[in-house]
Amino acid sequence: MFRCYQLIENRIQDCQAEQAKIFVYISPNESEKKYLTSELRLDEHTLNSSLDPDELSRLEFEPDHVAMIFKRPKSYSAEDRFLFRTTSMGIFLFQEKIIIVVPEDLPMFDDKKFTRTISLKDLMLKMLFRSIFHFLEHLKIINMITDDLEEKINIAMENKYLLNLFTLEKSLVYYLNAINSNSILLQRLKNNVNKISLNQDEEELLDDIMIENSQCFKQADIYANILSSLMDARASIISNNLNVLMKTLNIITISIMVPTFVVSAFSMNVGIPFQRHPLAFWMVLGIALVSLFGFYLFWKYKKW
Repeated sequence: MFRCYQLIENRIQDCQAEQAKIFVYISPNESEKKYLTSELRLDEHTLNSSLDPDELSRLEFEPDHVAMIFKRPKSYSAEDRFLFRTTSMGIFLFQEKIIIVVPEDLPMFDDKKFTRTISLKDLMLKMLFRSIFHFLEHLKIINMITDDLEEKINIAMENKYLLNLFTLEKSLVYYLNAINSNSILLQRLKNNVNKISLNQDEEELLDDIMIENSQCFKQADIYANILSSLMDARASIISNNLNVLMKTLNIITISIMVPTFVVSAFSMNVGIPFQRHPLAFWMVLGIALVSLFGFYLFWKYKKW
């Protein structure tokens, strides 16, 4: 499936294929791949790399176009169970058109950054910019989920919350690798500014993108370090919560056993004191209560 757009008064608008300069291919089928490789001369390996979630970011120069593979966060769904993954996207910049290849359907130009797009190269850079902000948005979500799980771990003993934190830590490793891969791509773009023929405004935008990507990497690295360094402490919290619960249960059990022992002793079928006394029942009950109170004082004295 593919969609067509064109630039009209610095705005991206839908149009017919004959008028289009921007082509977005969403998980292209075999016939579309054949058209892209045979008619537009896209490298087959590079085209497949743009659909491979494990592919690293890279920049390649072909005779009639520039090919770029970069990383972006994959759309999250509840089925992922706190695992945030990354995917790849391919941009193929020609002189008069640009081809964008993505593995999944997603909003492409809904961000306010695309409200004023001057050229195809400007669009290419803003696609990179949007990817970085997409990472930042997901990092904020991961941080919010982490705080929520921490509160649950403090009051619960279930392993699932700790396992969710392990999954988030794994997600941050994926993100760090992807963001670092994008930084290498941006550096290559910076080194080939003249070859790509970026003007001064586009070069300044590229510098801003590199700064944002560096800050994004540092933020992801901080989150990953915090999550990793506190993982043992959170495991200890769960263990401590279990110990506290076992202690409470033992206290309840012993507090029940002490008066039960007194009552049981006076219930044996042998000669016992007070068995013919008219107030024997209340006396036994009183002894049981006194023993319970005595255990309570002993427990407070020992500070258990």
